[in-house]
Formats: sequence, C-alpha cells, structure tokens
Amino acid sequence: MAKVLVIGGGAAGMMAAIFAARNGHDVHLFEKNEKLGKKIYITGKGRCNLTNACDMEELLDSVVTNKKFLYSSFYGFTNEETMEFFQSIGLEIKIERGNRVFPVSDHSSDVIRVLERELRRLNVKLYLREKVTWVGTSENRFSYLKLENGETVKGDACIIATGGNSYQTTGSDGDGYRFAEELDHTVTEISPALVPVEIKEGFVKELQGLSLRNVEISVLDDRKEVYREFGEMLFTHYGVSGPLILSASSFVGSRLKKKTLRLIIDLKPALSFEQLDARVLRDFEENKNRQFKNALDKLFPSKLIPVIVTLSGICPEKKVNEITKEERHRLVSLIKGMEMTMTKLRDFNEAIITQGGVSVKEINPATMESKKVGGVYFAGEVLDLDAVTGGFNLQIAWSTGNAAGSSVFDE
Repeated sequence: MAKVLVIGGGAAGMMAAIFAARNGHDVHLFEKNEKLGKKIYITGKGRCNLTNACDMEELLDSVVTNKKFLYSSFYGFTNEETMEFFQSIGLEIKIERGNRVFPVSDHSSDVIRVLERELRRLNVKLYLREKVTWVGTSENRFSYLKLENGETVKGDACIIATGGNSYQTTGSDGDGYRFAEELDHTVTEISPALVPVEIKEGFVKELQGLSLRNVEISVLDDRKEVYREFGEMLFTHYGVSGPLILSASSFVGSRLKKKTLRLIIDLKPALSFEQLDARVLRDFEENKNRQFKNALDKLFPSKLIPVIVTLSGICPEKKVNEITKEERHRLVSLIKGMEMTMTKLRDFNEAIITQGGVSVKEINPATMESKKVGGVYFAGEVLDLDAVTGGFNLQIAWSTGNAAGSSVFDE
C-alpha cells in the first residue's frame, strides 16, 4: 500500500483518487477551493456533458491536440466504461443529440455528489481549502508536498491534476504548469480554447442574442480553408459564440494571433445555389407587391432581416417585382456566404478549456507518469491535450485520471 497524494479536486483528480483508492492505496486529495468539482459544476451550462457516446474513431477524431498520446488511456478507460462507471456509483444518465451524455437530472451537482460519495466510501482523505505550493523530490523521485500553511506532507506518489488556465474563478490558475516546470518539465505555450471570437463588423451588435441552427461555417486564412463544420452558433455584442464557433476556436487560435481570418456562414447549407434561387424566386412571387424589407420573413428570423437587407445592397423600399435577376443572385450569394472578419479570441475568463500545457512527450501515455521524475503523475487539462465540444474534454479527464490512479505502483 502506497501513500498517494492528489493535487486538485476536479474531474481528473477525483477520478485518479478513486482508482488509486480502489487499488488499495492510502489516498489524500488536496483541493484549494472550499468544495470539490467547481469547474464540473459549470460545464454544459450547469448540466455537465460528462462524455460522448460515439464510437472510438469519432472520439479520437474529436481530439484537437496530441490525439495519438490518448490511444492508451482512451482504450484503457473508454467512454462506454465511463458511462458504466457513473451508473455503477449511482448516477442515472441519458444520451442526447450529438451523442452527448448528461445526468438524467440535468444537474451537474449530481455528478459531483456521486464522485464525492465514492471518494468517502473508499476512505480517501479530503483536504479542502488546502493550497499546495511545492512538489518536493528526493533522488529524482517524488518525496513530499508543501502546503501554503507551511505544513509538509510526505508521500510515495503524487498525481498533479490542477486543471488548466481557463475559468480562473474555479481555481484553475496555472499552478500545475509551475509545478511541472520546477520538476524540469516542458510546458508548451498556453492559449484560451473553446472560446468565443471577436468580429470586426459592427452589425454583429444588432444580432446580439440571435442563435442560428443548421448553418455551416468555414474559416479562411486568405484562400486556405482552416475549418468547416455544420451546426449551431450564436451572435454576441462583440462577435460570435455557440458550439460551432467554440470548436472552431481550437483550430484557428494560433493563426488569429498573427492575422485576421474570414468567417463565412452558409445560412441555408441544405440548398444549392440553384435550389435557393428557386426558393427566393417563389417567395418573391408570393410577395411581389411588397417592399423588399418586408418580403424576407419566411427566409430569416426577424432580427437578421435588417442586416441581410443592408448587406445585400438592395434598396429596402424597392418593390419585390422590381428586383433584378442580378440583385436576386447577389442576395442568394450573400445567404450562401455571409462574410465577416474574425479579429481575436476572447480571453481565459471566457474559455472553457486551455490549449497547451505539460508536454506529453515527457509523460508515459499508458500510466501518465513523468518520464523525468519517478512517482509523479499528471492527469487532465494540465496536460497539452484538448478536444472540441461535446463531452470530449471531460472524457480526456476521466481517461487520464483513471490511467494515473490505476497505475500508481502498478509497475
């Protein structure tokens, strides 16, 4: 039996502590907040999208950074096993659109509750409001932790699961990166990910609060397409957000640091140019004596109509039966390719996750143990791993947490 010290009471830390305890170890978990799972509490708009029920190929394809590193841990603790695990400790789950998995209750607090109950059942010692300030070693192996109150806690192994740098109010403020660097690990450049994007054009303010479903976006760097996806997005007072944009942000962030990018929205992706032109023509036939600005309500939500009218360059008061074929084609082109300019990502306070972190080249992918310091393990968002939205980032936390907790002194 080893004494295992876990730093961080989030998703990865709790999972690591549970599996280390199930292996018979004496586990102590240190969390600087007043309660466990603060970030879990706000995920999925407070509902906690705890994993995705897709097949393994899609699970791996949803990883943005260092997909190959996750093969061992994803196959070692799959999304199916994650669902079985939560059900086994008393959480009822359901699968929604896009294979996203939620608690039946729609309360993220229930996810935290069953994890905490399992920790207590396994006699894991929980230390709340206890900030770790130093990870100490002896002869290149883990030896002790130092707490902010000056106390030293000796142990045989340490699992660092401190989270990233996003949602800093939840306690994720980069402690783990500092511990890693002090242990001679490389930390790659960190940036906000799954984060809204600012738009240059002023008309987005008029669209604030408008949600668009079933649209397709593409992001272009000059002529090179760097992202394309179908789904849902949202306009804000500064730009764009919603699932499509959040996922896009993980692919375009590094480019946006250097230059602006073009965002193209196809508002009617199910229709070809010709099909949409025929549809518009039909609508115009039905409204031929109305003004152009009053003839678009079947095509667009009311908030979008004034912006489309302005961007089309067609006089708002013009009678529909006076609109030329050239003007109509211009309108159809606009609907199939509404363009705006992405200027920058929002900051860490609005980012769901962090891109970058402890270099996985220095971590054993099967055990999550450091290749540099014996007895030190890393799990979750502190590592240079991230994925798109849909429950995939929490699966990274569960799988890497499981790998770390299950591997302590299992060599």
